[in-house]
Amino acid sequence: MSVSTAAIDPSVCAPLPVLGQDVTVPLVTGGEVTYAALDYAASAPALQRVWDDVAAYAPYYGSVHRGAGYLSQLSTDLFESSRRTVAEFLGCRADDQVVFTRSTTDSLNLLAAAIPADCQVFVYETEHHASLLPWRDAQVTYLNAPRTPGQAVESLERALADRDPHGPALVCVTGASNVTGELWPVKELAAAAHAHGARIVLDAAQLAPHHPVDIAELDVDWVAFSGHKLYAPFGSGVLAGRADWLRAAEPYLAGGGASRKVTRRADGGVDVDWHTTAARHEAGSPNVIGVYSIASACKALTEAGFDSLVAREQELVSRVRAGLAEVPEVQVLSLFGDDAPRVGVISFVVRGWNSSHFAAALSAEYGIGVRDGLFCAHPLVRTLLGSDPQDPGECGAPEAEPGERSLNAIRVSFGAGTPDEHIERFLRAVTELVREGAQWKYRTEDGRCVPDRGTAAQV
Repeated sequence: MSVSTAAIDPSVCAPLPVLGQDVTVPLVTGGEVTYAALDYAASAPALQRVWDDVAAYAPYYGSVHRGAGYLSQLSTDLFESSRRTVAEFLGCRADDQVVFTRSTTDSLNLLAAAIPADCQVFVYETEHHASLLPWRDAQVTYLNAPRTPGQAVESLERALADRDPHGPALVCVTGASNVTGELWPVKELAAAAHAHGARIVLDAAQLAPHHPVDIAELDVDWVAFSGHKLYAPFGSGVLAGRADWLRAAEPYLAGGGASRKVTRRADGGVDVDWHTTAARHEAGSPNVIGVYSIASACKALTEAGFDSLVAREQELVSRVRAGLAEVPEVQVLSLFGDDAPRVGVISFVVRGWNSSHFAAALSAEYGIGVRDGLFCAHPLVRTLLGSDPQDPGECGAPEAEPGERSLNAIRVSFGAGTPDEHIERFLRAVTELVREGAQWKYRTEDGRCVPDRGTAAQV
């Protein structure tokens, strides 16, 4: 395979500066190399702009909402202005609420706790576990993996037509798959949901960092995403959208900040008047720095020109797909086919290789960080690999030895901070490993494939 070394068109845009871009890592074969972070779908590196904003604010940190001191008031203003920044970034409607959480998982569990007791939930088997599993107390219909966007809409319409039309219903769908990167027909699914009296929540964990998300334009009821995938550190997330179910629900956490007034009753009990604003579900001292980092990332992506970032990423997607296509042993996983639009998330398997072994060799011999496993989307990966539900395999913990067939895949993911060189090195590494084999021997240790120290492969 001949890997193209042509640079990205400079008129598109340059990669955004991110933390860790100069970090070097040791190679098992000797020497060091600049680390190629190609695991953005798990956690994207923080933008340098975000880190600088947080560092500038850090000396002024104070607890929010209830302090009389200057730093507390400043932090409160920063916290609430961050809420407005996120609302603007998401194109929220005037009466939408923005609730700050810990992550996408936390956001969707919050919504699951807030849905009416008789709510029917419809979710595709293709979802990440964060959006597949929270609906434990609801009547859930799991939809089979569609093979075209049109089929996704049709299967949802059929399922909704068969439901009880008098009760509440909720559809949960991803915006971009964390396994294949493929974009889902969110606007069409929202229209189908609303036509049948249902609401829809969009898991935008993989969409928001790669593509503009506009709640009003997509006509979804809620959006959930994580800061750590949006180039922000510190473990914060967002649930944004309609306020009525959130106001009617019991607070997600009971405690200070969620309560407006607490009084003792004559019988010795306690009466609580809960907030009806987003504070109702934000009990406790909030993660001010995490929230501010999300807002900073939203501003940075907007100011950099999201359309230009999307254009550059699409060039990277095209190059990776073209490079992998030149290696016959590589099978790229896809639901909707080669022509489906996608973000910078691509999963594949290599014939004759254990995926964990291949990922370990990319790291140890080339300094490239990718992910292997089932990507916390077990039903989807099993469907894509055509496996039996009982076949062994876990998220990131394959039991197969190097060289054995394994029920897992390799995922390469990239975004706004990815340099050309990381893509070129990855494609070169894939070609060399397939053609020439690994330079080192590997073994399984604690469920992971690792280099067998001091034992080079016979090449």
